Amino acid sequence: MKYLIRCLKVYRKEAILAPLFKLLEACMELTVPLVVAAIINTGVAGADKGYIINACLVLVAFGALGLFFALTAQYFAAKAAVGTAAELRSRLFDKLQTFSYAQIDRLGASRMITRMTSDVNQVQTGVNMTLRLLLRSPIVVFGATAMAFVVDPQAGLVFVGLVPLLAAAVYLVMGLCLPLYKKVQERLEKVYLSTRENLAGVRVIRAFSLEESEKEEFEARETALKKSQKRAGALAALSNPLTYALVNIALIVLLYVGAIRVQGGALEQGDVVALYGYLAQILVELIKLANLIITVTKAVSCQKRVGAVLDMEGEPSLTKPVSAERLEENAPAVAFKNVSFAYAGGGKTLDGVSFTVQKGETVGILGGTGAGKSTLVDLIPRFYESTEGEVEVGGENVGAIPADELRARVGVVPQKAVLFKGTIRSNLLWGNKEATEEELLRAVKLAQAEDVVAAKGGLNGEVAQEGKNLSGGQRQRLTIARALVKNPEILILDDSSSALDYATDKALRHALKTLECTVFLVSQRATSLMHADKILVLDDGKLVGQGTHEELMKTCRVYREIYASQVREGA
Repeated sequence: MKYLIRCLKVYRKEAILAPLFKLLEACMELTVPLVVAAIINTGVAGADKGYIINACLVLVAFGALGLFFALTAQYFAAKAAVGTAAELRSRLFDKLQTFSYAQIDRLGASRMITRMTSDVNQVQTGVNMTLRLLLRSPIVVFGATAMAFVVDPQAGLVFVGLVPLLAAAVYLVMGLCLPLYKKVQERLEKVYLSTRENLAGVRVIRAFSLEESEKEEFEARETALKKSQKRAGALAALSNPLTYALVNIALIVLLYVGAIRVQGGALEQGDVVALYGYLAQILVELIKLANLIITVTKAVSCQKRVGAVLDMEGEPSLTKPVSAERLEENAPAVAFKNVSFAYAGGGKTLDGVSFTVQKGETVGILGGTGAGKSTLVDLIPRFYESTEGEVEVGGENVGAIPADELRARVGVVPQKAVLFKGTIRSNLLWGNKEATEEELLRAVKLAQAEDVVAAKGGLNGEVAQEGKNLSGGQRQRLTIARALVKNPEILILDDSSSALDYATDKALRHALKTLECTVFLVSQRATSLMHADKILVLDDGKLVGQGTHEELMKTCRVYREIYASQVREGA
């Protein structure tokens, strides 16, 4: 709740004015039954048309003022609710940006999207209704009870007996609804997950003709969500019949008592009408209050889920103490010292890996599927933290280098080529916002992407969402160009040329040789790595060989097997 309060503080003026105007509206409403009673007792009983007209004008004035107060309160409540939700969503997005790869893996994209959309929207609705009704409804209920005592103390006892019963009924329904709405949100996450996976994997689903099975799975999740919503909704709906039943019982008692009092001359007919009006006000407000409590119950459940994410510690900038020792001038560009790594809940992906890479070297990383190649290069910019051993960049432990500084020195091109909606220029500028036209074109040329830019009409050519208007090879070359714009000390290409033909791949490798940075090439092709200064061979997470192509052909059985499987003998 602390995060919601902090976000609401920005709109403290609106949060005060909205209930205040609602209270003024309630005051107008509470005076209406008294005016109606006066019309009946004085105007109608005395056949005084002038009094009746004047009293009706007073009612019209009260109605106009009440409408003004209601609209003003709604404006301030909506402004505070929308602003608070925007602030909360912004904080949530900022928090998500701080999470490490491991935290993102653990949370999952669908859960984060649910927090950003459905949960925050429920909180927004809860804030809006709370500001409008949380004070107004109780004031009207207790005010109507007090006014009933003003009209007739004996009849007011009916109200005193009614209000606690209504409060108990509403509280009971609220307590039963809270866990059910939590389950609804959890099942809503599963529906979002299914939708997201189907949209992302639509080509795969159609390639395997699994549309029907995916429909069945989605319908099963949707049915489970619908059942949870019905169960929670049915229970929440009990509040209205309970409220009506109790109020109608109170109405029967009130009319009985009122009739006796009127017959005895202790009460006038207009007073009975006023008491009935106050009872009707209580009924309406308690129905509103019941709906408010249900909405607030949902909002509180969602706010707790959002708060749980905001309470999580993001990735620390530093994970190791900074060394006071002066670094060696000729320290290796990258050094792995007996490094092991395991993903949460899994076995070791890397086991006791040790090697050094000098500045300016080109390093190839080869191995079978699941050998740990991508994991190894992800440890260099500290996307993941090694579970054992040390990873050093420029002689410093990566944990002792501020994350922003470390990643500014490392350019990464991941396996999946990700581009963003905009232009080629806007995507390339992710590498360096201050890059000049010449620097952008140089990076494009090095990445062998000149034909891609030309085909799109230049650097201002449009890039669709996720680069859907580009082929796989075109996307890969533009992501490589984006990393080159950064002019990094270390460049990591994680199997990022897999969609390129051999001629383009060869031209790219020759272009990379002209760079003055340390290059890590992860590839499934032995021929793409055989000219590297050093090749690291991984097998089941272990470094089973390192050296040049010629050295590995003599000393590493795994390398020879991979090479032989890809290259015709004698070629």
